[in-house]
Amino acid sequence: MSNKDWGILIALVAVFVFAYFVNFNAEQVRTAVVEAFLMLQWYVRNHTLGCVVPAMFIAGAIATFLSKEGVLRHLGPQANKAEAYAVASVSGTVLAVCSCSVLPMFAGIYRVGAGLGPAAAFLYSGPAINVMAIFLTARVLGFDLGIARLVGAIVFSIVIGLLMAAIFRREEENRTRAMMALPPSPPAKRRLWQNAVFLAAMILFLVFSDWSDPSRTAVKLQPKTPVTLMDGTKTELTAEELNVAVLLETASAYRFQLEEPADRFQKGVKLTVDKRYVLEKRQDTPPGYEWAAWLYPRRWYVAGVFLLLTLAMSFSWFEKPELKAWMAETWSFSKQIIPLLFIGVFITGFVGALLPEKLVGGLVGGDSLRANLVASVIGAAWYFATLTEIPILEALIGLGMGKGPALSLLLAGPALSVPSIAVIYSVWGLKKTATFVVLVVVMSALVGMIFGAFFV
Repeated sequence: MSNKDWGILIALVAVFVFAYFVNFNAEQVRTAVVEAFLMLQWYVRNHTLGCVVPAMFIAGAIATFLSKEGVLRHLGPQANKAEAYAVASVSGTVLAVCSCSVLPMFAGIYRVGAGLGPAAAFLYSGPAINVMAIFLTARVLGFDLGIARLVGAIVFSIVIGLLMAAIFRREEENRTRAMMALPPSPPAKRRLWQNAVFLAAMILFLVFSDWSDPSRTAVKLQPKTPVTLMDGTKTELTAEELNVAVLLETASAYRFQLEEPADRFQKGVKLTVDKRYVLEKRQDTPPGYEWAAWLYPRRWYVAGVFLLLTLAMSFSWFEKPELKAWMAETWSFSKQIIPLLFIGVFITGFVGALLPEKLVGGLVGGDSLRANLVASVIGAAWYFATLTEIPILEALIGLGMGKGPALSLLLAGPALSVPSIAVIYSVWGLKKTATFVVLVVVMSALVGMIFGAFFV
């Protein structure tokens, strides 16, 4: 059977076992199902239009307008390694987007001819080297964790790329020969700078449409607001002023994490609050991030400028057959990637509701190999929207998580998740995806254990 057939078989068996054995009458399972749909709604409302959809158009443009000769020359297996890995490993500092935006672009450059090593480096570094996230990590979780995250992400992207290229060297050589045997790309109808400006405008639209708010949030609630805890317990809050991190927003409710104690609840407790009880929300911006917080509510105006530029260039520089080819490639990526992202987010929400935070905190306490490995696996499975990993880690550290496991999760988390693993599998197949995941998990755990031994 082909890799695709194996994937379908595994999915069918998993659905069969799940439907056969799970007790849907259990309250915990019902809560998990609701949580899965809530997380899917949050993802659709907050990440699809401003993040996933633009990334699909960028991936389609890469596959349509970039020549395979140019991509092979700069990012192919025979390209200058210093140039290829330098470009791939620092891409995150420019993109500053989450993994669901990087995945379509990764699929696009790999389809056009990028080598496995540079593509793997880009795949890891794109979401991992987020400048704002790294600085906030240093400010909230400690300077040592911030520096370790930055250095680790850059080094990891290069090492993982080199290892992937070495492990699958023969397959890559065959793939390169097959790419070179294809008919040459038709002569460019535009100058190189025009394609570069066109792609840059789309990427800048994505960066600003997916802009993250670095602020915590000050919330004013109605008196005696009913809230729901993560275990499903319902209670009331007498405190009317809260300092929180907003972890999730659906059509009718917010998921808040307390950044300061309130009533009988400690810092780090997560509360679900119906929107009708929220009287006021305002930014509580940390010093030095005022510019980013100022831009957040205005992000769509800035993104709109780049959208208009993209549309103007599309109709001025491109012919109708080219635009049709671009839309066809965009649709090809969309039907391949978006369903997998939705399914992966749903699974993440379901499984997450079954894992009490105190249990997770107990498993990642201290700096043992087990604690680091568990943290790395959790990071590789979980979906973290940009910057949300920081308050979540802050809560876990409050429950006893060591600095080593914290770094392990920070190194594995941004680059991998259940949704991203599903998409990577659809591009690379089982062997390459499994190798990439194992490399990220094992390297993150080992580096976290070493870090934890020196920084307590």
